Amino acid sequence: MKQNKYNRLKIGLMITFFVIISLLYLMPILWMFISSFKTSGALFTTGFRLAIKDITFKNYLDLSSIPFGRWYINSLIFAGGYITFGVFICSLAGFAFAKYDFRFKNILFLIIIAAQMLPIHMQLVPLFVMLAKIGFINNYIGLILPMIANPFGLFFARQYMVGIPDDLLNAARIDGASEWQIYLHVVLPISKPVLAALTILFSLFAWNELIWPLVVMRTEEMFTLSVGLSTMVGGYEPQYGLLMAGSVLVIFPIIALFLLMQEHFISGLTAGGIKG
Repeated sequence: MKQNKYNRLKIGLMITFFVIISLLYLMPILWMFISSFKTSGALFTTGFRLAIKDITFKNYLDLSSIPFGRWYINSLIFAGGYITFGVFICSLAGFAFAKYDFRFKNILFLIIIAAQMLPIHMQLVPLFVMLAKIGFINNYIGLILPMIANPFGLFFARQYMVGIPDDLLNAARIDGASEWQIYLHVVLPISKPVLAALTILFSLFAWNELIWPLVVMRTEEMFTLSVGLSTMVGGYEPQYGLLMAGSVLVIFPIIALFLLMQEHFISGLTAGGIKG
């Protein structure tokens, strides 16, 4: 009896602890949401108050004075292209490294994983020079193409696909399926959890990425949301009200995507972590 009470008390304390931690993480988001309905002057005169006395939609209306809609479209194209081609390339390469034997396989895999340790700042200059020579600066191809071969994505897909039974693939070969058909109709349906996890991880990267779009996109109408919103802080008159309103609108696609795919995302993370 005492043991049951002790366990309930322990669980209650753990739940309370994590609720408090969650509230601490949510507090900046709540402050951002409330601040989006304040004037820029009220942001600094009222201090950190969650209550709103004078609600104004001016910040949201003023977003029409900047190419915010175009930035949104640019970010959607960047995220959509990066997710589509990135997940395809990483899953295809992960399948090859997991289920095929070829020369220098282990060495190549180690080189690819080692590339993950190189910071993006070391790659900016050579990537920019190569893209400039072939004319891919300030367009979507130059923005998306260099990013799709993600070493972490390949490693993550490979770790999951190692656990796919070889007998299942051999059975498909006996039935006359080609290797391409095995990948499309056998491997991909089984790998839905890891594909969902990569989709969310890649979308977070593309949606929040600042350095690479800042280097590649040279004109204001080609900015992504992260680059465009960052321009509101610099200059002689920082537009914090617009920044808060824009930031609120930015978070909705990622939240919606996670809510739609959270079950597959969690199962993909756990499965990819334990398969070796």
